[in-house]
Amino acid sequence: MARACFLISLVVASCLVWKAHSLALSAKLVHRFSDEARAAAASRIGGGGGERWPTRRSKEYYQMLARSDLLRRKRRLGARYQMLFPSEGSETLSLGNDFGWLHYTWINIGTPNVSFLVALDAGSDLLWIPCDCIQCAPLSGSHGSLDKDLSMYSPAESRTSRYLSCNHELCSLGSTCGSAKQPCPYRINYYSENTSSSGLLVEDILHLATSEDHASVQASVIIGCGRKQSGDYLDGIAPDGLLGLGFGDISVPSSLARTGLIRNSFSLCFRDDDSGRILFGDRGLPTQQSTPFVPLDGKYDTYIIAVESFCMGSSCPGKTSFHALIDSGSSFTFLPNDIYKRVTLEFDRQVNGSKRATNNESPWEYCYEASPLGMPGLPKVKLIFGGNKSFMVINPIFPFYNTEGELAVFCLALQSSQESLGTIGQNFMTGYHLVFDRENLKLRWSRSDCHHDLDNNRRMPLGSPPRNRPENPLPTNEQHSFPNNARAVSPAVAGRALPANSSSVSQGANAWYCLSLLLTQLAVFAIG
Repeated sequence: MARACFLISLVVASCLVWKAHSLALSAKLVHRFSDEARAAAASRIGGGGGERWPTRRSKEYYQMLARSDLLRRKRRLGARYQMLFPSEGSETLSLGNDFGWLHYTWINIGTPNVSFLVALDAGSDLLWIPCDCIQCAPLSGSHGSLDKDLSMYSPAESRTSRYLSCNHELCSLGSTCGSAKQPCPYRINYYSENTSSSGLLVEDILHLATSEDHASVQASVIIGCGRKQSGDYLDGIAPDGLLGLGFGDISVPSSLARTGLIRNSFSLCFRDDDSGRILFGDRGLPTQQSTPFVPLDGKYDTYIIAVESFCMGSSCPGKTSFHALIDSGSSFTFLPNDIYKRVTLEFDRQVNGSKRATNNESPWEYCYEASPLGMPGLPKVKLIFGGNKSFMVINPIFPFYNTEGELAVFCLALQSSQESLGTIGQNFMTGYHLVFDRENLKLRWSRSDCHHDLDNNRRMPLGSPPRNRPENPLPTNEQHSFPNNARAVSPAVAGRALPANSSSVSQGANAWYCLSLLLTQLAVFAIG
């Protein structure tokens, strides 16, 4: 009898195990804005929880869903990566010939923070500012267009500063030190003749803000305490310092990416009214064109790209391929001498017989007298990259006006260089949102006004553009538009429903299995 009870118990247990394997656990899914969820919310908080419930498929309904998605993305991604700009704002400005035609931005450094108007230079690495000066450019007397004074930095007056020692990994001149504990010296020689900055390296706080909610971010960066400047820097091109944006480990973009504050990229955007934007961590838009950076001697030390053709209008002269440095620290564009000759001769041929200017005091060779009838037809200037990607230069012309404010002379703003490496300067960069994608080693670009189209995607503070600066009167060669007929696509339905009678079929199979198993066990028991 005991044996029979044991066998029956075994059969029952087998049936239960089989049943468990054949069952699928399920629960009813309720959308957050469904009637069931509304009723549940109302019951939890005394009947008033459903008053502001959005009507299904209404405008408010989709707005609330979209806001929820954005908050979810912030929780998932925003904790680590974000887009940053200087705490003074994302605006850049050019002060014309007062400062050598470069673009600048205000930054705050140290504790308490001090403001500096630094030149933007994608062709070098170090951020340096005038500091405990032995030989620096004057900081007052010639900059009346600024709304505040230029400053000098002193590490002794910042509570968060510390000198880098000679044994620090970023001290490139450490071998020249008498002791490993000494402050690390630096000296940088620039492209311009006899132009340099030297001093000591310091670590201090750079004050930034996030693009989403303008929250304050304090980033530790390496700064050159620039005690001695020479050459063009004494003439006032960068009297308040220079922000190097290059590939080097000591640059600000490298420091921000290394500490995980941003993705390894930044963007620049310059307008022809002398305003612009800078944004750290900007990865650009998926619609942008791109071309890869090219290593120099096997290393990515600078932002060099390969130009396959330099075209004038519909003509792309042969043998116009060259490598060029993308350099925001260069006001204008330089071509290797042989490329320059082919390109300028083709431009001159297409300028419709305009008279060359005889009294030309500009730095450019190809200048023309303006006609009383207006600007003549000018050929479009275009760079061609690999994959047949093109970069249309918006305005390669530089104008000169007479005392009555009328256009007198216009010049093709290209210069010849004896070096094999060309330089794409600010005049070619103007009118584009340029992304220096260091993570993927690419330059990305798209047409941009640097104001409204960027504001639509990022909430960044921007001061008013400089006053009393007329728009460039020369015609723009090409307009850019974005598709406005994009439409949303409903998500696909995932998976496939089981047949309606699958549950009853499964239950019948279970019953037959248990009965068969019971009969088999009883037969074995009877035989035994």
